[in-house]
Amino acid sequence: MRQDIVHNLTWFPIFFIGLATVILGLTWVFHPEPWLLDQPPNEVLIQTTFKDLFSFEINKYLPSYLKVIYQFLGLWLITIGLLILAYVKVTRLATTQARNAIYSIMFITFFGICYLVFTFLATSPLIPVLYILGLLLICSLVFSTQLDD
Repeated sequence: MRQDIVHNLTWFPIFFIGLATVILGLTWVFHPEPWLLDQPPNEVLIQTTFKDLFSFEINKYLPSYLKVIYQFLGLWLITIGLLILAYVKVTRLATTQARNAIYSIMFITFFGICYLVFTFLATSPLIPVLYILGLLLICSLVFSTQLDD
């Protein structure tokens, strides 16, 4: 396969992961009730419904707290996504050192997220997104082994 095609198949999946991360972050930042995006696994985790949880007087400010927590998560995702996009744009993953650095960080992060999701949120609607992002990461890694340095 031509080196320019292999190179594009190396950096583009990582670029797409960064873009997807930004989009997920924006979703959590701007959604009016972001905890409802993954309501079923959250309710399984807390072993009650949000309706019941919010009905107690002591929890009347809990929705505000949850919104802040999810917005923080969203901002974190946006920041990480933008950092990935910037790193890929600047380096184009053209050197072994650049690729190894991003792969190391992304695989550690990916396995950590998989552990958390499959341990605590096994019914999350975001699991297919996790599979797609993992596939993109593996595709990039596989094509990077075919690059001539």
